[in-house]
Amino acid sequence: MYLAMNRFAVRPENAEAFEAVWLGRDSHLTDMEGFVEFHMLRGPEREDGTILYASHTVWESEASFRAWTRSEQFRAAHASAGGTRRLHEGHPNFEGFSAIQHIAKGQAA
Repeated sequence: MYLAMNRFAVRPENAEAFEAVWLGRDSHLTDMEGFVEFHMLRGPEREDGTILYASHTVWESEASFRAWTRSEQFRAAHASAGGTRRLHEGHPNFEGFSAIQHIAKGQAA
């Protein structure tokens, strides 16, 4: 399992528009081999006055995620991404993680 995260710092006055962009977009993720699930998360307001958001995508493998980043579906999903830069501060902060343990309800640990 591979988790890909992007974190965004959003000013409170931009939060509604930022969320609308994410909730209204066609991600094309479900078209991809190896895609498991996606979450858009809203976190706390931070000391600098911004709200922390994180996109959280789960993939079967890092190779599946890398294939996504090179795909036509990725280009289509991100075609208007440049227009949202005014809604968040700076660049998104990407973090990728390979799972070393997974425990789910109903499974033995």
